[in-house]
Amino acid sequence: MTSTPAFMDESTARDEICRVGRSLFERGYVHATAGNISVCLADGYLITPTDACLGTLQPERLARLDAQGQQVAGDRASKTLALHRQIYEASASTAAPARCVIHTHSTHLVACSLQADTAAGGQLAHDAQLLPPITPYFVMKVGRVPHIAYHRPGDAAAAALVAQTITRYAAQGSPVRAVMLARLGPNVWHDTPAAAMAVLEELEETARLWLLCQPRPTPLTAPQIEELRQTFGAQW
Repeated sequence: MTSTPAFMDESTARDEICRVGRSLFERGYVHATAGNISVCLADGYLITPTDACLGTLQPERLARLDAQGQQVAGDRASKTLALHRQIYEASASTAAPARCVIHTHSTHLVACSLQADTAAGGQLAHDAQLLPPITPYFVMKVGRVPHIAYHRPGDAAAAALVAQTITRYAAQGSPVRAVMLARLGPNVWHDTPAAAMAVLEELEETARLWLLCQPRPTPLTAPQIEELRQTFGAQW
């Protein structure tokens, strides 16, 4: 039985959001004011402000919201809060519950999405896998990454699709820790900002490898993936 991760205390969460945001910005995972980070607290949420640069976040200016999503302090919350809340709620009873959600416009992942849409003649089918299982660490640390059909940034329909996708994959025995919003970027989640960042790093690196390899690498075989399940508890 999967244990539920503990909530972070608010002071630690504020510091970690800023530390992780700065690290992602300095290493090129986000640019300008793209991307956002949230943490689910015992009595509400913290999220980066709208149009904030993740490289220059200040702990005291993060948006603080109550359990109903109403802002109570800080700068104005990112418009993606609704999507983040859907991820927290939909993943809560799965084997991959979220305590932190990170969204970026990471270059290689967006390039994979654009390329997939082009190859599909306009738009990759909703819920198709963004990347095949080409490395063991992608299978172990990330898992399946459903591609969510394009919607404008902040569209409530996209949030609903993400929640439905999380629920469906959990019911199939393959809980997910990441989804890819077509032409926008990934949303990844884990217990803490540091753990969520590690998922993002592995995912972006896999996308980079996929784009670099010509011809395309062959996926791991079903027996190889089963070995990762049995040995490391991989969820694929």
